[in-house]
Amino acid sequence: MLRAAFARGRITYLRRAVSEHAAYEGLTGRHLEDFVLAVNEITTNAVVHGGGHGRLRLWSHGGRLWCEVTDEGPGLPPGWVGDMRPPTGFEGRGRGLWLTRMLCDQITIVSGPRGTTVTFAAVHE
Repeated sequence: MLRAAFARGRITYLRRAVSEHAAYEGLTGRHLEDFVLAVNEITTNAVVHGGGHGRLRLWSHGGRLWCEVTDEGPGLPPGWVGDMRPPTGFEGRGRGLWLTRMLCDQITIVSGPRGTTVTFAAVHE
């Protein structure tokens, strides 16, 4: 299991630790790259939108590598419904959760005024 607190300026270190742990757990090639990218997107969301810091937990269960990212921000905006459609336009925002849905399995998002928790699993072949 990997547990880590993170904040702005520590995402690169965290990405490296996640990559090493995921490789140790057996992810390779494209599955490893996709999982690390998804973790990077969600942790970046926590820093940018969720109060500037968060907590990450990785663990193996049921033949999958799981990731949970928690922040203490204001939660997702009112009316957010977890749309599965790709973001429109050329803005650099709004792609992290969508991309994680495309790259990983069983994504769960719990959000409220005390923060957001995103949990997802690596895809294995």
